[in-house]
Amino acid sequence: MTHNSTHMKAVTIPAFGSADVLRLAEVKVPEPGPGQVAIDVAYAGANFAEVLYRQGVVDVPLPFVPGIEVSGRIRALGPGVEGLRVGQPVAALTIVDGGGYAEVVVTSAQLVAPLDGHDLSLETAAALPSNSTTAFLVLDRVARIEPGERVLVHAAAGGVGSQLGQAARLLGAGRVVGTVGSAAKIEPAKAFGYDEVILRDQLAGAGEFDIVVDMVGGPARRAGLDLLAPMGRLVVMGNASGAEDLGVSANELWFTNKTVSGFNLAAFSAAFPTEAGKALRRAVAAAAEGRMRVKVEALPLEQAAEAHRRIESGSTTGKLVLAVGGQV
Repeated sequence: MTHNSTHMKAVTIPAFGSADVLRLAEVKVPEPGPGQVAIDVAYAGANFAEVLYRQGVVDVPLPFVPGIEVSGRIRALGPGVEGLRVGQPVAALTIVDGGGYAEVVVTSAQLVAPLDGHDLSLETAAALPSNSTTAFLVLDRVARIEPGERVLVHAAAGGVGSQLGQAARLLGAGRVVGTVGSAAKIEPAKAFGYDEVILRDQLAGAGEFDIVVDMVGGPARRAGLDLLAPMGRLVVMGNASGAEDLGVSANELWFTNKTVSGFNLAAFSAAFPTEAGKALRRAVAAAAEGRMRVKVEALPLEQAAEAHRRIESGSTTGKLVLAVGGQV
């Protein structure tokens, strides 16, 4: 696509449904407004959040271009933007309004992390804005982790799970345990900072935890709450199992000195863009310095439906990204 073009290639959700509804289409190139930047996208992260958009779980206007995170180069600056420049390599959160599965995306300048001076490929950088940023925010801002605390993470082999174990280590956790849904995922998860990785249905005898992070729901959520030590915190940030919502008694929390919190990156980024951007830049620095590792696999943008099918099947370990202007 040339910079003079008024239209671009994008993957759209024209109707809610299975992965097969995704369509490659020509859409209008967005222009940055005040405080925003336009980015020529190299790679776009593929996430469970975009599956929820496609399924209609999250109410978005159709047709909708999904995509909550990207890497690329700044194409244009909106009015009032300072400290960034055209052509600059960046990683960015596009989660507030979506649009990452496209050749050009617009987002708040506060949700952009420059890559200058960082030894980080654009392919790897696209895998950081959502999961790695979330890991730091969940543990530091929401759970308020203290040195030496014990942390349990459900879905430890997934995109965000692979980052939570490492972030817990960087933030001083004393014991970090992950759970997975199948034996095949135990060894891949162990490479991401976990002292132990166990099957999710074999938690008996795992001990007590000060922090449990749950993006699975259902029985895993109940088990996580039961494993909390006094003054323990359960952070809820997903329901990948599709299970019925779990009711938690306020009296139970009162009598046991336990806390349940929720975290949604889209809502947080919209309400606190400065904090979200700061966490993103922290994640980029940690990855560039080798203190946080991410396993990345790239697929062409045209295979977005395949990426969604793999995410929904629970077969992925690490992170899938879509090559838009980058190379597969």
